[in-house]
Amino acid sequence: MQKKYIVELTSEERNSLKEVINSGRMAAHKRKHAQILLKADQGPHGPVWSDIKIAEAFDCHRTTIENLRKRLVEHGLDKAMEHGNRGCYRARKFDGVAEAHLIATACSSPPDGHNRWTVRLLADEMVSLGIVDTCGKSTVHSTLKKMNLSLT
Repeated sequence: MQKKYIVELTSEERNSLKEVINSGRMAAHKRKHAQILLKADQGPHGPVWSDIKIAEAFDCHRTTIENLRKRLVEHGLDKAMEHGNRGCYRARKFDGVAEAHLIATACSSPPDGHNRWTVRLLADEMVSLGIVDTCGKSTVHSTLKKMNLSLT
């Protein structure tokens, strides 16, 4: 199968990866990523190992090596040395101002026809006030829980 992302390390990148491997205290995933990238190097000074051979040598899956090569080519050496699942976090729906509005609304009197505020009512109120564009009840629940605020 033809490789889509080809690793060709410069001498500076190769030296920095060797420093990572030889350093005393280093995260295990960084050391392993450095070793994999050095073996996957297809430049003039690289050993040009196949992905299957690298996977067997470092006891990992072939897709791990493919993803690592892809991160190196697309994002650079620093991002390739990090964990692969970084950066997948959602942005928080409520900032400090929205949280303050939520708490003030929860502490106010409930709307007509209701004895108390519910999480769903608060979520709908936040949207109707224009504080957030969309809001789910779980977002309101986690925010109230973080503030140690109970609706009972």
